[in-house]
Amino acid sequence: MTTQLDTAADVRADYLRKGFLGQVGFGRSPCLLVVDLTNGFTDPSSPLGSELSDVIAANNELLAVARERGIPVIFSIVRYDHPREAGVWLRKVPALGILKTGSGTEDVDARLAPRPDEQILVKKFGSCFFGTTLASQLTSQGIDTVIVTGVSTSGCVRATVVDAVQHGFRAIVPREAVGDRARAPHEANLFDMQAKYADVLELARVKDYLQTVPR
Repeated sequence: MTTQLDTAADVRADYLRKGFLGQVGFGRSPCLLVVDLTNGFTDPSSPLGSELSDVIAANNELLAVARERGIPVIFSIVRYDHPREAGVWLRKVPALGILKTGSGTEDVDARLAPRPDEQILVKKFGSCFFGTTLASQLTSQGIDTVIVTGVSTSGCVRATVVDAVQHGFRAIVPREAVGDRARAPHEANLFDMQAKYADVLELARVKDYLQTVPR
């Protein structure tokens, strides 16, 4: 029978004692990977959506620095030409069916104003790495650090972070720049990513790091 730890402090202390909650640190060559901040997810009236104005604002702060420093920016979107592309995932989450090509739900939120030279990465499932050329693309550019932002913390952000580590990249998650539909899964997954896969840091610290990257 396992023992339930009563407080957040108890949990943190137990994780630290067992060797979790380490730091991967920043590398030399980052990219900014903005996950699924598309109309289907940022419009509260959408079946998939929630109120993400603060997350959009935080991403715009990061985008401003990345663009000024010439740091690569990649926006991921989920887009389906046919429902079968979603496979079993559509059975689990029928609302994904709204992300049809040409519907507008798959477009990056206009508040982020993607630039013509910024990549739009089309994916069909949670992780930005699954079924895409992202890993080889980043490797060929010498990228060693992936700043992962967007939605949802418990879904596509987490899936992308786990795959980033498995492909040998340092994963950094700016706390204010990711969001979810509910506070509990958001906070639980931030804690778990910090414990096992990524450095979850304050937005200001990530911006300071980006400012140090040579143009």
